[in-house]
Amino acid sequence: MHFFNTGMEALFSGVFAAFLAQVLKVVAYYITHKKLNFKMFTTTGGMPSSHSAGTVGLATSVGLIAGWSSISFAIAASFSIVVMHDAAGLRRAAGKTAATLNRLIQEITEHTNEIKPHEVLKELLGHTPKEVFFGALFGFSIAFLVHYLPFYLYHHF
Repeated sequence: MHFFNTGMEALFSGVFAAFLAQVLKVVAYYITHKKLNFKMFTTTGGMPSSHSAGTVGLATSVGLIAGWSSISFAIAASFSIVVMHDAAGLRRAAGKTAATLNRLIQEITEHTNEIKPHEVLKELLGHTPKEVFFGALFGFSIAFLVHYLPFYLYHHF
């Protein structure tokens, strides 16, 4: 089965970029907090955006394989743009809303002396534009590495 210059390369580039972006979140957490937190691996939000990395990795790989003017690249790039816009827009706004509601519920329960268990809403849902940008840059880089590194290694070693 062929891998390079096929849909398998494109699929691998996108999934690998998203996976590595999540690994980077675990590493970054360890560096800043001096302890391992594997929950960061499954978390949405944070630096870099794995959604951006994955979709841009896929789109870049499709562009490298099928051509930058192909309909396949146009579809993949459009998909990527929608995902990145959603991550920095709608999902980020939902995260801010969750943070506000969590604070409001905490204040209400503190002032009324009620100790009712309540579900804390997940706040880290979306991304800042900076996180989306670096996720996209990461995905672009991974797709180029996946596409060109084997050929470079084959011809130089």
